[in-house]
Amino acid sequence: MLAPVKPANEAERLGTLRSLNILDTPPEERFDRLTRLARRLFGVPIALVSLVDANRQWFKSCAGLDASETSRDISFCGHAIHSDQILMIPDAESDERFHDNPLVTGAPHIRFYAGCPLRVGNGAKIGTLCLIDVKPRMLDAEERELLRDLASMAEQEIEALQLATIDELTQVSNRRGFEALAEHALSICKRMNTQASLLFFDLNDFKTINDTWGHAEGDRALSTFAQVLHTVLREMDLVGRLGGDEFVALLMGANAADGDVITERLTQALALKNKEAGRGYDIKFSVGRIEYDPARHDSIKRLLADADGAMYAHKQSLKKRH
Repeated sequence: MLAPVKPANEAERLGTLRSLNILDTPPEERFDRLTRLARRLFGVPIALVSLVDANRQWFKSCAGLDASETSRDISFCGHAIHSDQILMIPDAESDERFHDNPLVTGAPHIRFYAGCPLRVGNGAKIGTLCLIDVKPRMLDAEERELLRDLASMAEQEIEALQLATIDELTQVSNRRGFEALAEHALSICKRMNTQASLLFFDLNDFKTINDTWGHAEGDRALSTFAQVLHTVLREMDLVGRLGGDEFVALLMGANAADGDVITERLTQALALKNKEAGRGYDIKFSVGRIEYDPARHDSIKRLLADADGAMYAHKQSLKKRH
């Protein structure tokens, strides 16, 4: 058996997948409708919307299969996400990559597999819409085109989910998306007894930018801040725009000192960006930092409220200096 290797853009791919807040969610008719349709159109016993996570493939929809996930090491879909084309295995027992795979030698006794990669806006392939049969078969050109059409429909449904959790202007998580991701992250921190810190940012004099240079320039300032924030954060950190000129970053495994280091990096990176841009204004911020306390912060909303208060105090102290 040949286990699937991980794509070169694995970190970005996983980040994109998790930003969708789709993993481990309940079944939805929008996806179940597609897998039922696929089973009927192709006459196969199993059709799946499969999402390839770090160490597993998880099924958002699984028509004809009782399992909700399998190990990534034995997944067919883990191989399928390496190409833009449909991966078709006419007879798994005759394929050296899969002939001794436990999904072939045991239940569900896969003989035929066809998986069309599912891509989202940034091009990341997060999973597949796939067909499985217990007997060998082939798809002709017309059938492959039909499978691509169904996969495109699945991508549109995923995009609809993404639009509900991604801020269109800055392309970071919106409040809904951030809170969902952060709740999951904090539950991991609590279970693993690890630290976390929340940074709450508010742009200084943002109203002046809008009033003086126009809302289009204000939008550019917001986008620039989000981009610079991304450059100073670590891969594991979560960032979101809560609305207006408010941004947040949840630093996993970070204490107060780590949060201060990130804040200083952001200050320096923004100063450089301001100098390079040569605008009539500088992008500056106030920030509140709160360390996660499981005993006090029973929800992300409580943590956000505390960080908001700390940010406000910092903003007031800056005003007094001037």
